[in-house]
Amino acid sequence: MTKRQQKEWHQLNAENSWTMFKVISEFVEGFEKMNKIDPCVSIFGSARTKPGTKYYELATQMAARLCDEGYGVITGGGPGIMEAGNKGAKEANGISVGLNIELPFEQNSNPYIDPDKNIFHRYFFIRKVMFVKYAQAFIAMPGGFGTLDELFEVLTLIQTTKISPVPVILFGSEFWSGMKEWITKVMLEEHGNISPEDLDLIPITDDMDEVVKIINDFYQGEGHKGELEPNYTLI
Repeated sequence: MTKRQQKEWHQLNAENSWTMFKVISEFVEGFEKMNKIDPCVSIFGSARTKPGTKYYELATQMAARLCDEGYGVITGGGPGIMEAGNKGAKEANGISVGLNIELPFEQNSNPYIDPDKNIFHRYFFIRKVMFVKYAQAFIAMPGGFGTLDELFEVLTLIQTTKISPVPVILFGSEFWSGMKEWITKVMLEEHGNISPEDLDLIPITDDMDEVVKIINDFYQGEGHKGELEPNYTLI
């Protein structure tokens, strides 16, 4: 390693040390804002879904229905399914939270987020913590890599007991059934990489009433399995 390379290496390490303070600052700001918010449901889905299309309209209706049930809605704050979720919450006079991420392209906050609940993040991993820590359930609408990343992050945390169990619902059988079939046949039956009960973590439905029932039964049904509070197991 040349002296120039050594100097650049030390400069990089110094910058990494300052990054720690940026991370702490972002966590503190997020916690302070999110701690004031009532129970919410996170809605994941594609940023590319256009207004007027099937799943955009369904996500809007879903969010409004959840707000009528007393839940707020958390999305990634951008366009597509995220915009639809915030729009439905706004139209139902419910809590509408947007956890935005700074990207070199694509993402701008949608206009349906409550102004005091529009939170910007520099780091994806901090944004994920806010999603998981402050959501009492997760609904995954059709999406791309980002949606799958968020979905499997939550499933992994539940499977490994790093967070308390919460409902995770896949909405849209035409989109999700093939993935669950692959998980069942390949991951479970052929390779034994998951347990049979892990399949129970990902119910699939096209019925909005069933979504609401799954969430309400989890928190209000006999045996009362869940608690409507932030997921402190995570931190």
